[in-house]
Amino acid sequence: MKKSIHQYKRSFLIYLEKARGYSDLTLKTYDEALSEAFQSIVIEEKAAGTLFDLMPYRIKIASLKQKTIAKKLSAVRSFAEYLNTQGEHITLKADDSIKVAKTLPKPIPHEHIMEALQTAQTDERLIVIMLYTLGLRISELANLKLEDIENEWIRVVGKGNKQRDVPLLASTSRILREYVDEMRPKKYLFEKNSRKLSENSLRYSVTKVFKRAALKVTPHQLRHSYATVLLNNNARIADVSELLGHSSMATTQIYTKLGSALKMQNYNKAHPLCKETDDTF
Repeated sequence: MKKSIHQYKRSFLIYLEKARGYSDLTLKTYDEALSEAFQSIVIEEKAAGTLFDLMPYRIKIASLKQKTIAKKLSAVRSFAEYLNTQGEHITLKADDSIKVAKTLPKPIPHEHIMEALQTAQTDERLIVIMLYTLGLRISELANLKLEDIENEWIRVVGKGNKQRDVPLLASTSRILREYVDEMRPKKYLFEKNSRKLSENSLRYSVTKVFKRAALKVTPHQLRHSYATVLLNNNARIADVSELLGHSSMATTQIYTKLGSALKMQNYNKAHPLCKETDDTF
C-alpha cells in the first residue's frame, strides 16, 4: 500500500465529511469502528494488490448482536471501496454478509407528543415540533440555517449533501417566527453563543421534554411518527419517501407499517371490482 492505514483512514474521514456531508457523530462512529477493526484484521500484500483478512476480526466480534456486527463490517467495506478509488487494489477475505432482521420503528402517538409539549420551554417546543412536522433527521435540524427557511417551505440538506424542500405547516411557521423573534439567532436556527447547537444538545432537549411526561423518546422516533401519520392518512409512499429524503422507497416501507384494517380499507377503495355488486362474476 502507498500509505499507512492510519493515513488512509484520516483521508477517508475527510472524504466522508466534505464529499458525503456526514455528521460529526457518524464520523466518530466510522473512526472508532475502523480503529477497532484494524487491530485484528490481517493485512497481506499480494502480487495483485492487498488482502484484508477479516476472519480474526469476525471471530473477535462474533458474540455481538447481528445488527452491530453488520454495521462494523459495513464500515470496513466502505473503507475498502474508498481505498480502491485511491488506486489501491483491495480484496476482502471472509466478507460474508450478515443477515439482519428488519425491525419496525415505534412511532409516538400524536396525543403523547401533544401532552409532552405542554410543559416544554420555547426552544424545546420548537425542536420537537420541527422534528415531528417536518420529519427531519437530528443532523438536518442541527444544520438548518435561517436562510433555508421561507414562509411555506424549508430547504433541507440531507445525507450526501442532497437537498429537498419540505412544506412548513402554518402552525409550525408561527411558532418558528415567535422563537426567532425571542431568541434572535444569527445564522443557524438553533444556536448558543452565536454557534450552532450540536446534535447531542438537540437530542438532549428532546429527551428532557418527554422525560417530564414519563416517556422515553428519541428524535428518530419523531421522524418515524411523521412518516407514519402521513402514510396512515393516505399520502403516497413516493411523496413520503421524497419528503424524508430517502434514496429508495424500500427504506420508507421499513419506516412505516400500515395496519391490516387500513390496508383492507385502501384496497376496497382502490380496486375496481370492490365497487361492483357481490354477483359480479
